[in-house]
Amino acid sequence: MESDDFDQLDRQLVHALQLDARLPFSRIAEVLGVSDQTVARRYTRLLTAGRLRTMGLTDPVALGEDRWLVRVQCSPAAASAVAGALARRDDTSWVNLNSGGTEITCIVRSAPGEDEHALLLQRLPRTPSVIGVTAHCVMHTFFGGSLSLFSKSSTLSREQIERLGPPPAVRAASGPVRLDEGDRRMLAVLFQDGRAPLTELAEATGWSQSTVRRRMAELRECGALYLDVDFGHEIFGTASRAMLWLSVAPSELAATGQALADHPEVAYVCATTGRTNLHAVVLCRDTPAVYTYLTTRIASLPAIRQVETAPIIRSVKGAGPLVRPALTRSAAGRVSPAAGGRR
Repeated sequence: MESDDFDQLDRQLVHALQLDARLPFSRIAEVLGVSDQTVARRYTRLLTAGRLRTMGLTDPVALGEDRWLVRVQCSPAAASAVAGALARRDDTSWVNLNSGGTEITCIVRSAPGEDEHALLLQRLPRTPSVIGVTAHCVMHTFFGGSLSLFSKSSTLSREQIERLGPPPAVRAASGPVRLDEGDRRMLAVLFQDGRAPLTELAEATGWSQSTVRRRMAELRECGALYLDVDFGHEIFGTASRAMLWLSVAPSELAATGQALADHPEVAYVCATTGRTNLHAVVLCRDTPAVYTYLTTRIASLPAIRQVETAPIIRSVKGAGPLVRPALTRSAAGRVSPAAGGRR
């Protein structure tokens, strides 16, 4: 499906689901001024075409987890295999091929005291065709995660957003949220489908539907669970994506990070450890638009000392679990022999 195959109604539907992926189609239809059947048909069309997926995701900060932004340099011939092996891991997200296919980036999450991510970083350099590995700890997120790029768009009017209803209020917990086995079973279903019916969630957990509803509300309220939408960027005409690695004076780090977070092109920005201290992901219409962004908005931020730009060539895995048939989960948790790894 090309960008011309999508219209404003498709974009409004995606925006509505981003506000709350579990909104009833009837409410969305009423606000958009179409029938329930039209909304259901559009949703099914985007879903079956692989252009839309709703997901229930956990927030690493609420769970007390560490996040590492990992950059892997390898030979072009091995990049796809290494990226696929990384994508099959349960602790990775946002696995991308960048810079002509010679670099892989991904996010690795780990619980406090867990050393599995360290084992991954130790193993990768011993993988043939891997030239270098660097890891940057994410210290603070200015924009991303549960904060959607849609909050900076005008796809839905303010009135339509108000009519759809506010998402659940988030009240930060006093400490890391602990998940039990029932929570994990419920989340495993929501990871695959954020709109999974209560009957399916009840069957997976062994809880009653009322217990499922209450626990889901609790996890959303404390920020441990949020609902997200994985969508094809062609729906919104943002064909060019790039990663930015920026060096900023420490005294200006917070102000510059927030300024980037306010840019409509920025989908994610965080402060990291390492040789650079800000990382951002930008979405633009095309390559000339990326150039315009760099020479206008970025150039206007005086604290930025240096910028490295890495175009995203292909996304192998997004925020949620890997669902592409070509990359099965049978080899999850290790760098596979197909990628030249050693157990």
